[in-house]
Amino acid sequence: MAHTTESRAPGFWPLAAVFALFVLFMYGPMFVIFVLSFQGPEGGLTFPLRGVSLHWFRQLAEGLGTVDIGAAFLRSLMLGGVVMLFTVLLSVLAGLAFRKKLSGGNALFYVTVASLIMPSIIVSLGIGLQFRLLDGGLKWLLEAVGATSTLEEYGTALGLFTSALGAHLTWTLPFGLLIMFAVFNRFNPAYEEAARDLGATPWQTFRHVVLPLIGPSVVGIGMFGFTLSWDEIARTSQAIGDVNTLPLELQGLTSTVTTPAIYALGTVTTVVSFAVIGVTVGLAMLLGRHKKGHAG
Repeated sequence: MAHTTESRAPGFWPLAAVFALFVLFMYGPMFVIFVLSFQGPEGGLTFPLRGVSLHWFRQLAEGLGTVDIGAAFLRSLMLGGVVMLFTVLLSVLAGLAFRKKLSGGNALFYVTVASLIMPSIIVSLGIGLQFRLLDGGLKWLLEAVGATSTLEEYGTALGLFTSALGAHLTWTLPFGLLIMFAVFNRFNPAYEEAARDLGATPWQTFRHVVLPLIGPSVVGIGMFGFTLSWDEIARTSQAIGDVNTLPLELQGLTSTVTTPAIYALGTVTTVVSFAVIGVTVGLAMLLGRHKKGHAG
């Protein structure tokens, strides 16, 4: 039996080399940080690798100076979860609303996605300024009505689930909207018509027909919402008040921590990101199989 070999096109190997360099450029630094985080107690910030241990992860668990890494980690985790929920909910509702012709819908859409092209630090400064103006107005009002005790206890409206949440949504929500619009653009309304013909209410139609079909995309929007919030710095920096998320703490530590503990922290945050992506992909595959099973 004769073996046939398919010859490569002349441009294959140059393109393959460019792709390999691109992958190395993207993931090489992450791999280096991962390796250096497992150094021994005498390890430094560069190669050669001095031993292999979990020493720097133990030091990370004990704390890095005055920085409470555990609290910052939990703040980022909670904020990411809330951002994910709001991104999914608002994106799905907007996707359903925009299936019909809305008066001023185009203007609303462009206003929503405009934050993607604005510099992140400008968005952060604007949100911070708005909440400081709100603080000034509330303090003036409390003083005007004579609520001195409340005025003394009042700090600021800037916070994790107020200004920081709004800042993150200006980044995550446009992505969710664009995905949802693309999903509903190719959604076949015949499924909903069939459900209504069988006597289903609008809620039953959405729950049992629409939601299972768009389920994988909804899960994907949730992943985008969490991961984009998880590592956001610029939009958080001026809009979070007197607390820090994990990325902000990590940015500050890069100028003060000179041990591989900073690499251990980077490894932990990367593992969390990959875990979220893995769970999301698993859920999307499960929903896809469930949808095929119902179709069959």
